[in-house]
Amino acid sequence: MYSAEYNDYKIKKIYDVAAELGLDAETILPHGHYIAKVPVFHLENRIDHPDGKLILVTAMTPTPQGEGKTTTTIGLGDALRQSGKKTAICLREPSLGPYFGIKGGGTGAGMAQVMPAEDINLHFVGDMYSVSKANNLLAAMIDNHLQHGNELNIDPRRIIWRRVIDLNDRALREIFIGLGGVKHGIPRQDGFNITPASEVMAMLCLAKDFCDLGERIARTIVAFTFRGEPIRAKDLLADGAMQILLRDTIHPNLVQTLEGTPAFVHAGPFANIAQGTNSVIATKMALKLADYVVTEAGFASDLGAEKFFHIKCRSAGLEPKAVVIVATIKALKYHGWNNENGGFDNLDKHIENIRLFGLEPVVAINKFDDDQPEDLDQVLGYYTKNGVKAVVANHYKEGGKGAAELAKAVIETINLNKEKHLKFLYPPEMAVKDKITVIAQKIYGADGVDFDIKAENDLNLITKHGYDNLPVCIAKTARSLSDNEKLQGRPRGFRITVNEARISAGAGFVVIICGNIMTMPGLPKVPAATKMRVLPNGKAVGLC
Repeated sequence: MYSAEYNDYKIKKIYDVAAELGLDAETILPHGHYIAKVPVFHLENRIDHPDGKLILVTAMTPTPQGEGKTTTTIGLGDALRQSGKKTAICLREPSLGPYFGIKGGGTGAGMAQVMPAEDINLHFVGDMYSVSKANNLLAAMIDNHLQHGNELNIDPRRIIWRRVIDLNDRALREIFIGLGGVKHGIPRQDGFNITPASEVMAMLCLAKDFCDLGERIARTIVAFTFRGEPIRAKDLLADGAMQILLRDTIHPNLVQTLEGTPAFVHAGPFANIAQGTNSVIATKMALKLADYVVTEAGFASDLGAEKFFHIKCRSAGLEPKAVVIVATIKALKYHGWNNENGGFDNLDKHIENIRLFGLEPVVAINKFDDDQPEDLDQVLGYYTKNGVKAVVANHYKEGGKGAAELAKAVIETINLNKEKHLKFLYPPEMAVKDKITVIAQKIYGADGVDFDIKAENDLNLITKHGYDNLPVCIAKTARSLSDNEKLQGRPRGFRITVNEARISAGAGFVVIICGNIMTMPGLPKVPAATKMRVLPNGKAVGLC
């Protein structure tokens, strides 16, 4: 087995990583020494192979700094592999927007990272660019159609397809295009989203194969006519070219953790405006190649896990066997714990949420250096007393070794969940309004839901065109169980307000907007980009 230095870390050549999963050198498509794509056809060739055990990592409601789901996913994967289990992990691809902004990369931290982190966090294999190009080709073809006579009678005021770029740039949120005269297009209002918010990204993540991706693209709604009828990508004859741009992107990317655990890092949709998980193809491929697969869903159980279950699992036929809820002492105190009279309500609600789906969760207390031993003991004692399996994990400092107890608890819970099956909280045929109410009341703990006039009109349109059988993808703040980020802990006596509903026909869900959700973030006053440099020897410094 050959290993090499990569920015002070020893990691294996990608051929050796692939070999651990039973993939030979002729199977993979290398991108340099440490990254490869695994063709989707390999999944088709192993369709009769039994699936491994799928483990979801979610979290309690996070603080603004986050609670370490990605780090925990990596640490748990390393720990399972150290215990002798054939393991793979599945993560989303990071976006350049938050990387150059304030949040940093998406490759973990400390001793729980996927490598080569610098490459993954930056351009990786170009998947983000392919998604952007496919999205923007469709946008260009819409405006080109307007320029050349508009035979489809597209109402320029009702074009819902926006351009995208994988950077934070608030100045592009609302723009005017087509200015400068007759030769430069039809003037209209438009705007940009960040690439992970593109429906193309959501479709890529939910597609089962080439054909399914093509069908999803074809049925994507991009605008409405003057008579209110939907215009789809196939009406503009754009679907074939878009699929060509995604021809290589559909193949999952194989990398490794610092400790050599195989890791699939593929696609990266937003966790509020979309489903917030890595691709179905990558997850299914990992399940065919490994006995244990650890993956994560964006934000906490009220957003990421709920969508993972209702959208990804239902669409792809996935059956998770364990769920880890990441918590921190900081987050517990942020949400009301004062060391004397309880205050675990927020974490309790997330435990309750996972149990609503028929599974028994494990709580992982992600350890920080300034955590006090008595605080950790008190949290563990509380949950042990209340019949919840909870462990402290120190994978940030110790890698897989620091998550050994977590891995043991997860294996025990998989056995506990052996006879249990994933439950859904609503049937597909339930009316969209009722689906929203079920999630708001059962998952968020709301008393009910109020619908603005615009939302009512949007939902009527959705019903009229036959999309009310789709799952709902609720976009709200991640900082509260409610739609008001100031309501911390476990809010009670509140209602959810729906402002808008959007059809994502290609992705296969209805987006429900609660509050002012930004699909194009802005940079902070001092962006992370200001601290980045390349040294004379070519080494980059200041990267998150």
